[in-house]
This record gives sequence, C-alpha cells and structure tokens, in this order.
Amino acid sequence: MQLETLTLDISDRIATVTVNRPATLNALNAKAKQELADVFRSLRTDQSVDVVIVTGAGDKAFVAGTDIRELQSLDRESATAFAAGGQEVFDLIEGLGKPVIAAVNGFALGGGCELALACHLRIAADTAKFGQPEVNLGVIPGYGGTQRLPRTVGRARAMEMILTGGMIDAAEALRIGLVNAVVPRGEVLNAARAMAATIASKAQPAVRLAVKAVNLADGTALADGLQREAELFGDACSTDDFREGVTAFMEKRAPSFRGS
Repeated sequence: MQLETLTLDISDRIATVTVNRPATLNALNAKAKQELADVFRSLRTDQSVDVVIVTGAGDKAFVAGTDIRELQSLDRESATAFAAGGQEVFDLIEGLGKPVIAAVNGFALGGGCELALACHLRIAADTAKFGQPEVNLGVIPGYGGTQRLPRTVGRARAMEMILTGGMIDAAEALRIGLVNAVVPRGEVLNAARAMAATIASKAQPAVRLAVKAVNLADGTALADGLQREAELFGDACSTDDFREGVTAFMEKRAPSFRGS
C-alpha cells in the first residue's frame, strides 16, 4: 500500500500506524483521513495483526488537529459532510474489532484528541497535551468529541474542556481517566508496544469479543447489554482457545493459544 501521509509497520502481530506530517504537527488533512480509512480497512481483515497502535511522527505532536486550511471554504452543507466523513473514519477505528492503542507523544488537540478517543486504550508521554479547542475558531468538535469525551471523562469535565477550549496536561488526563497511563517522554511507543504485546499473547477470539462487548455499553440499556454479553460469553466458550485456556489452567501450565 502506497502511503503519503502515514507509515505502517507490522511486526510481532502488532501494527503501528504513524501519522507522518510533522511539518504540520501531524494535522489531519483529507488525504490523511482517506489513508487512515484505507489502512484500517486493510487491518480489519489482516490475519497477521492482533493489536494496532496509532501515534504521530516526531515528539511534538500526536495529531494537533484538523488541517485548518480545509475549513475556510466550508458552508453549512459541506461542513456537515466534512464532519460526517471524519466521524466515519473514527467509527472505523473504534469498530475495528481488534484493540487499538493510542500512543500520544505530544499535542492531541481537536481532531487529534478525537482520534485518541476513538482508540480503545491511550498511553501518553508526560509532555502530552489534550484539548478540544474548536470554540476558539467559532465551531464545535465534529469528529465525535462531543459524544466520546463525555463517555470517557464524564459530562461535567467534558463540558468544561469543550466550552473553554483549554488544554490539559498528561497528569490531569490521567487523573480524569482520559488516558490509561503516563510515561516519560520518549518511552510512550515502547509502553504502547509492551501493552500491545501483552494483549497479543491472550486468546484473540476472547479479546475481540471483549472489545465488542465493551463497545456495546455506550448507548445500550443495561438489560440489553447484559443479554448481549451472555451471548458473546457463549461465543467465547465455543472456541478452541477457550478449551485450551481451561485445560492449561487445570494442568497448571501456560496456555498455547492459536487464535481460534
């Protein structure tokens, strides 16, 4: 796959997708969004990949937002389509069916914060900054920020971030539950790879069913979610990896999962 704005590396069943526009602090332009969609569609069916990491090139920015130059000519109709297009890409990431980890190595602002929110797990460098500064431009988050941020950090904290347009540092992001861990600058990708390797060592049918089940929690009534969880539990118990996991436990040995 020929890529202009991203790089893709696959090693040890882990794919690393890097937004590679450091001159613009990895801002997402139309080409970057299209390539993200293309890459994640390919990763969905790639049997050699169990976990995906998303990061940004350089040490200044994860993704500093949308390319502002592309906003200048928008009217109501084209702006609606613009936002819907970005949402479609991020929905694809969230709904990949495999765990996606954001390795946030710097600024994650606007569309960058929304990209991190679309990932299932987030690890931040201690120098990272997060924010939804769209109100400073006279607009609102359009790639899912008004929906995923409250689900992640709570309504009041999300409202504050969105309405003030301010930034928070990595320590505050950890405190409010926006990220899973904070590590020293320069170690964020290694930390993400270590987490990815741990996940990749587990029974992959169970991992993917767990991702599906947790994703269902948003917007699903508890009774419906519990019923679906029971069904997915049943699916997991029909796999070879389940039988291997239980047998290994009873035999007091490490399991040898085969991904089936």
